[in-house]
Amino acid sequence: MSKITHTILITAYLSIILFSILFLIFYGQSFYITSISERPFHEQYELLKPSGYLGHGLGIFGTLLILLGMIIYIVRKRWKKVTELGRLKYWLEFHIFLCTIGTALVVFHTTFKFGGIISVGFWVLILVWISGVLGRFIYLQIPRTIEGREMSLQELLLLKSQNSNIITEKYGIDVSQINTSKISEMRLKHLSKSVSNNEITILKKIIRKQRVLSSRIERLEKTQQLFKAWHIIHLPFSVIMIVIMVIHVGVVLFFGYKWIF
Repeated sequence: MSKITHTILITAYLSIILFSILFLIFYGQSFYITSISERPFHEQYELLKPSGYLGHGLGIFGTLLILLGMIIYIVRKRWKKVTELGRLKYWLEFHIFLCTIGTALVVFHTTFKFGGIISVGFWVLILVWISGVLGRFIYLQIPRTIEGREMSLQELLLLKSQNSNIITEKYGIDVSQINTSKISEMRLKHLSKSVSNNEITILKKIIRKQRVLSSRIERLEKTQQLFKAWHIIHLPFSVIMIVIMVIHVGVVLFFGYKWIF
């Protein structure tokens, strides 16, 4: 996937999430800002209440989106037969998109009124979402191959060595100066040698990449440990969320709330 396509995709994700939230706020703002005691008398009560036609539907679709987001990411990550279907990074972003919009729909399903096990489930859901966003940030700090496989320290050192050779042999720059010299100063140095602007652009990219590599090699072990700790937190919360979700659905069905069915 090209950088432009990826940018368009992320923009589409954010636009869909933002539009959905703004639409629901605009459509039901009068009902949502009404006090709990007065809501039964509101004209949108039967439609937007948690057991209402729209309110119940938001809960169902939100839950399905969350479950779908979890399942497809787990399958892509664990099942070897589908490891070639796009980079893991893109699947992670799709996972976050589905779980984010699903969480938003569930929040509107509750009509911002929580109590009992629903209150526990809601806050667990929010914690799962927050930890998921933090997890993506940590995930991006760990260098990976184009297929999404985590790179080892040896692979990073080899890549850094290859970049160093290019910088030293092709451009005659002391690699030890990269972390202190400014790119603008290097540009003046190469302009004096009649180096083309295209070459300078390529050199800038290599230097930036080298700096990022140096930084990530230094904190690789800590980042990997942090990511493992994140898994210890995120996974149990996800399991608790699913258990509470199943209990909630069971109770709803027990009391005869079957939406359009």
